[in-house]
Amino acid sequence: MKSKSQILRDKLEAGKEGGGVKRIEAQHKKGKLTARERVMLLMDPGSFEEIGALVTHRTKDFGMETQQFYGDGVVTGYGTVNGRLVYVFAQDFTVFGGALSETHAEKICRIMDMAMKTGAPLVGLNDSGGARIQEGVRSLGGYADIFYRNVQASGVIPQISAIMGPCAGGAVYSPAMTDFTIMVENTSYMFVTGPNVVKTVTNEEVSAEELGGASTHSTKSGVTHLTALNDVDCIRQVKKMLSYMPQNCEDVLPKLPFELGDETREQLESIVPESANQPYDMRLVIEGICDTESFFEIHKDYADNIVVGFARLAGRSIGIVANQPMSLAGVLDIESSRKGARFTRFCDCFNIPLLVLVDVPGFLPGTDQEWHGIITNGAKLLYALSEATVPRVTVITRKAYGGAYDVMNSKHIGADMNYAWPGAEIAVMGAKGASEIIFKNEIAAAEDPAKKLLEKEAEYAALFANPYTAAERGFIDEVIEPRETRKKLIKSFAMLENKVVKRPRKKHGNIPL
Repeated sequence: MKSKSQILRDKLEAGKEGGGVKRIEAQHKKGKLTARERVMLLMDPGSFEEIGALVTHRTKDFGMETQQFYGDGVVTGYGTVNGRLVYVFAQDFTVFGGALSETHAEKICRIMDMAMKTGAPLVGLNDSGGARIQEGVRSLGGYADIFYRNVQASGVIPQISAIMGPCAGGAVYSPAMTDFTIMVENTSYMFVTGPNVVKTVTNEEVSAEELGGASTHSTKSGVTHLTALNDVDCIRQVKKMLSYMPQNCEDVLPKLPFELGDETREQLESIVPESANQPYDMRLVIEGICDTESFFEIHKDYADNIVVGFARLAGRSIGIVANQPMSLAGVLDIESSRKGARFTRFCDCFNIPLLVLVDVPGFLPGTDQEWHGIITNGAKLLYALSEATVPRVTVITRKAYGGAYDVMNSKHIGADMNYAWPGAEIAVMGAKGASEIIFKNEIAAAEDPAKKLLEKEAEYAALFANPYTAAERGFIDEVIEPRETRKKLIKSFAMLENKVVKRPRKKHGNIPL
């Protein structure tokens, strides 16, 4: 007869085997790790404490009473990542295809509640075929219980979703409400309805990868913020992302040790071309400003006319929103506005200071933009920055035209410090377009209209293609040489460290979601 201790050990050992050796082997053959392997890779060695290891489902229909697996298809618990408390759930595809049951959902909800109580990040490692059909509405109710907690936790604790296998049907809405989503290339997908249903309803022939793979969602839809080559790379990126975040909305930012030296950066002097119409890579500016190799880009493959991501400045975590002249001349459009707004909102939630780098000729014109709501979508970035109470610093590297000047963290919408490089142009529009409007009659009446346009263009440029008119009005705090940018920013953010803003009491704003 087995001892009580032995019975316990046997049960725990059975739980570690998930759906059994054959299913674990099948998982490995797909190039995927098991749920438990993923958790162990995420957590600091020896730190993981499992919760609910002996939970089983309570379903009696369809012969389910004969199929019992300890843990019920999800590993849940807590541990540390880089020494900091983190809660985690990892769906186990080897047990009923990771399908969510009532008890499976209860386990996830339990650690979500604990994460809220203790103020620590939550990481979800998703690998599930969706709702457990045998449980019907109980499974659907479980999803809704999770969704509700996602909303309550939003802006309180960081929530990160890693999609490491299928994530379909209603299951996709939980990751969509978390702060960041990362998908694994070739082994993960997300869609509301699968290829078969699409074929039936719309008569479209499409593969699972084309419909909702990592490549699709990183470039076309923007549903995922990051992609990973494999499970190991995915976990590595999750850990790196966590290093830029505080534990919760009331916590201080993690700051790495840093000794100030000569913070002049000569390479910044030669990045922006002499010609205002010539592109350059804003990432080079970011690299020249931030601590070496600290920039961690988010949403890299989506809306590439704007660049967003985390970085460090003198060891301090900051968020960066920057126009990208390499793509569409850095204009704002629907996708880039939403991308910038969402990232801004995250940084503001978690007390991460914002650096905004500006080179923007305006908003993208065209029927496609107008008909798809550039007005309401473009307003989102304006709204997010206007609402943000974290330290906010702006550097205009070149163009700041039209309404886009206002939107990109201008003094008028609450920026704390606004700098401009000597070559900055702050105006309603470019010199050529402005001259064509202002001097229309004079140009038309001239003997040589083309020559007269060039004259008037030069006249307008002398007045407005510089940062000094704005500086005279106090809209620009300081015109600085590019090489001095890093030094100025370090001082500015240090000065703003204890910034406090009191907002009017309200339930929430009413920006169109």
